[in-house]
Amino acid sequence: MKKSARSYRAGAEFGRVKHTSDMESSRAPWTAADLPRLTGRSVIVTGANSGLGYHTASALAACGADVTMAVRTLDKGEAAAGEIRTLHPDAALEVRELDLADLASIKAFAERWSSAHPGGLSILVNNAGIMAIPRRQTADGFEMQLGTNHLGHFALTGLLLPALIAQPGARVVTVSSQAHRMGKMDFDDLMGSGRYRPWGAYGQSKLANLLFTTELQRRSDAAGLSLLALAAHPGYSNTNLQSAGPTMRGSSIGARMSRMANGVLAQSAEMGALPTLYAATMPGLPGDTYIGPDGFMEQRGHPRIVGRSKAALRTEDAVRLWTASEELTGVRYPFD
Repeated sequence: MKKSARSYRAGAEFGRVKHTSDMESSRAPWTAADLPRLTGRSVIVTGANSGLGYHTASALAACGADVTMAVRTLDKGEAAAGEIRTLHPDAALEVRELDLADLASIKAFAERWSSAHPGGLSILVNNAGIMAIPRRQTADGFEMQLGTNHLGHFALTGLLLPALIAQPGARVVTVSSQAHRMGKMDFDDLMGSGRYRPWGAYGQSKLANLLFTTELQRRSDAAGLSLLALAAHPGYSNTNLQSAGPTMRGSSIGARMSRMANGVLAQSAEMGALPTLYAATMPGLPGDTYIGPDGFMEQRGHPRIVGRSKAALRTEDAVRLWTASEELTGVRYPFD
């Protein structure tokens, strides 16, 4: 991987140096070759054993970051780490167990990671997710999609906040989706107990990702912190996410059709990881920036700043979701 001319300097690389839209018009398309050196930076990537998370972890490790691959299944994580080490022999990787559908697992991960890394955390990538699955519940009784995609990451970020604060200009990048545009926050029935629609629940969880990012940045700013909260989406990328729902429903035909559509229509997972990598490392990005592909309908292409739905701009919903998330998870952010 080619070394970028940009270098990190005492946390300033994560600061609000210049609005990036001014730079995008005159730049060649951004690729992983433009990533800066990340030597000495500690990074956590959830769901890092496959798909977008795997390519995110691989690219950051190739640039010298100390990457923790947070995975639900250790064997799969170790196999993925082995593949990355084959590509990048000097990669600094560790694999740790994390089940985002279990608050006890999240708390144990955060405590053990923080104890082993007293220097703090530079980048947290909230990447892991599930999509349009039949109704299931987490270990704590939450609807599985909201529980994993939002509440699990909400709890993880809050428990790791002291580690993030310890690093000037640390970043939290949460992976959302274009599906947030069909999402609606049903605060009267967040768990879909009355009526559950797999795609509706997915859209709600991805909308929650953006509302969480907005409120995390607002509270960080109010506390005078240098923490940056950003979001990204991968467009339509070839991962196993699309076939998981049909597989869980027992539809082998649906799963096969999803994989065929991926092969024909989707961009690679490596390309899909670029918006996340851009959000995690690009100098000058303002807090609460949303990054996605620059192609037609944001389905594929190179990363750029993108817009979001009107529902994702409702600050009152962001506050309400935050309060509900605190009550559900029992996690309070130690901003003070």
